[in-house]
Amino acid sequence: QVQLVESGGGLVQAGGSLSLSCAASGRIISINDMGWYRQGPGKQRELVATITRRSSTNYADSVKGRFTISRDNAKNTVYLQMNSLKPEDTAVYYCNANIASVYGWADYWGQGTQVTVSS
Repeated sequence: QVQLVESGGGLVQAGGSLSLSCAASGRIISINDMGWYRQGPGKQRELVATITRRSSTNYADSVKGRFTISRDNAKNTVYLQMNSLKPEDTAVYYCNANIASVYGWADYWGQGTQVTVSS
């Protein structure tokens, strides 16, 4: 079984910073793209940032210049550094990874971690 376990998040004032991490574990053979998504109150889940195995990145326009995604392939871990946070960044953040395991290729999701930015 493959699992994604997130850590980080919490409550921060506007303008502050938070860091999220997400570690994949289980019978993993390879990990392709990894990413972060978020779902704010009353909103649909949206893409925040993605990163390929070779560390090519893609960001939502709303977070460009403020958030940085990175990964450590040796640790099967993806990170999200969030700076200059705004109240509109408040959401549950989910990590996602496209993983090859003994069961084949599949997309996996973390359980979600709450980020709350106060004004």
